[in-house]
Amino acid sequence: MTPKIPLADWIDWIVAWMENYLGGFFDAISTVIENIVTFISWIFLLPHPLLFIAIIGILAFAIGRLPLMFFTVIGFLIIDNFGYWTHTMDTLGLVITSGLISILLGIPIGIWSAYSKTAHRIISPALDFMQTMPAFVYLLPAVTFFSLGVVPGVIASVIFAIPPTIRLTYLGIKQVSEELNEAADAFGSTSWQKLFKVELPLAMPTMMAGINQTIMLSLSMVVIASMIGAQGIGAEVYRAVTQLKIGQGFEAGLAVVVLAIVLDRFTQSLLKPRRKKVIAPGEKASRRRWIIPAALIIVIVCGGILQAILQQGGETSSKTSPENSVGSLFDYKIIGIDPGSGIMKSTAQAIQDYDLEGWTLIEGSSAAMTAAMDKAIREEQPIIITGWTPHWMFNKYDLKYLEDPLKSYGDAEEIHTVVRLGLAEDHPSAYEFLDRFQWSSDEMGEIMTAMQEGQAPDKAAAEWANAHKDRVDEWTKGIAPVNGDKLTLSYVAWDSEIASTHLLQYILEQKLGYKVNTLQVEAGPMWTGVASGDVDATAAAWLPLTHGDYWEKYSDKLEDLGPNMTGVRTGLVVPSYVDLDSIEDLKKSLE
Repeated sequence: MTPKIPLADWIDWIVAWMENYLGGFFDAISTVIENIVTFISWIFLLPHPLLFIAIIGILAFAIGRLPLMFFTVIGFLIIDNFGYWTHTMDTLGLVITSGLISILLGIPIGIWSAYSKTAHRIISPALDFMQTMPAFVYLLPAVTFFSLGVVPGVIASVIFAIPPTIRLTYLGIKQVSEELNEAADAFGSTSWQKLFKVELPLAMPTMMAGINQTIMLSLSMVVIASMIGAQGIGAEVYRAVTQLKIGQGFEAGLAVVVLAIVLDRFTQSLLKPRRKKVIAPGEKASRRRWIIPAALIIVIVCGGILQAILQQGGETSSKTSPENSVGSLFDYKIIGIDPGSGIMKSTAQAIQDYDLEGWTLIEGSSAAMTAAMDKAIREEQPIIITGWTPHWMFNKYDLKYLEDPLKSYGDAEEIHTVVRLGLAEDHPSAYEFLDRFQWSSDEMGEIMTAMQEGQAPDKAAAEWANAHKDRVDEWTKGIAPVNGDKLTLSYVAWDSEIASTHLLQYILEQKLGYKVNTLQVEAGPMWTGVASGDVDATAAAWLPLTHGDYWEKYSDKLEDLGPNMTGVRTGLVVPSYVDLDSIEDLKKSLE
């Protein structure tokens, strides 16, 4: 058998090398991008929403006349009415920043590619890679280099959105006819003169199409970027999806639609090439229509800056987070996971219970959270995360829970197996096995450790089952096997649930003769699938806290077979080198 190419190990080595030797460079980029996004969002949030809508409406009329003006004004009024104004402006800041970076980098690279065949041969495959690689793959390296927040979201958006600008700049220059180039050479034009006087003007329509696509692709990344802590309207969409709030998701999605259409129409109108013509005296007024919008923009920017300066003193005096408190070590941030999980709800309650004023709970994903934890521990930096056991990170790192004297996270949890109604009648053998299945966190930890060492989940589960035949026999003894009956299991993408579900799949297929289909989904769809009967069972129900909302909603539409693991814990977790013991310590002052 041909040995596997250790590509994953090579990639990990490259990422580690870049982080060790280019960390200062990445920190500088992070600071610049964060300040740009903050400034742009700050400018948009300075005026009252109605004043901003008036300004943008006038601009829409100047660019595209009445239809665009009506749509823009009505669309932004709806966004404000839904309560997503601040989120939309944050998203607009992210999109504009990533779009500007993509344009500033993409156009020169496209020109270089058009002038150099060697560069084109290298750049073209790289663009193919960037456009076809799933966008989620960019997230973890971005978190590793730039931590959580808006900066990795911008970086991931740039990587995903820059190819159209490069490709269409290259294409536009290559489409300039040879006759025009020869004519420019005949008149003694230098290379720079030919580029700026002939090629770029003629390539402009094609280049503008690429810029429009880049802006749209940047906007399409906002929901994915929210998984690594980028706030904005994308985070609201992600939160609604994970919490099964269909109406709220539609509202937030509508805000994205409005923003996308407005940006698309604005860029198309602004970047539309216009033929030069002799302007009659009576037509000079058409040029003056730009004077009012330009003056309004200048007034709003200057007035907004003045307003911010005047308000700064009052805001400074009202700050409640002292610089010499323990919270300053953590930048007053708690790194969380996806917003639909119960642990995030409990953490928000803990912030309220312990009066942690000024603290922010960062929403993201479990993968982003563990990536941030890994980076902090390697640099021996303080960090607080939302943690739970069983989890492989407790085997890999030296971690500890902060004590919770007010019981914001409740007592120990349990992982339950829940099945659809009627499973006992339809598949009695599977029902009996699932009812018997119960194991310990140490047993689960063996599979999770093997997975973290690079072993595939199905192989890790098979090896565990073969090494613990007595446990497997205990669960399956006396149960009649079947002949290829189909069964569907669902689970959330946590390593603990991946381990347990793949073990169940292996035993059901190899010992009991079932044909098992496993579905990796978010928590909401997992519960919905079992309640609706589309999924036969799940062994990933964390009760009574983490998935308590889903149990309350669907308890009468499914059957609980009881816990398959007890003594599960959730809470705030820190590395052992952090000199804190309790959540109450987060309010203390530094000595």
